[in-house]
Amino acid sequence: MKKFIILYGDKSSSTGEREEWMRWFASIAASIVDNGNPLGDGREVTKTGSRDLLGDATPITGYTIVNAENMEAAEKLLDGVPIDSVRIYEALPM
Repeated sequence: MKKFIILYGDKSSSTGEREEWMRWFASIAASIVDNGNPLGDGREVTKTGSRDLLGDATPITGYTIVNAENMEAAEKLLDGVPIDSVRIYEALPM
């Protein structure tokens, strides 16, 4: 079983009613490793300094970690997610 990180990227934190989120989370409950959290303001930190990410063109507004056999199975878990923009990445073992 592999681990995948789902990153939600929607400028409107109110997109998707609570009931829609609860239905979707219930539908993937067996695969969830970490429900995750909504994310607040962020900063990008580099060797030359940092900058606020307010107004970022593609904000990351939350995350969830799931288990799935492969990327295709992980992507299938996104059926019914109540927002328009979702990214998914495989968490590689160290």
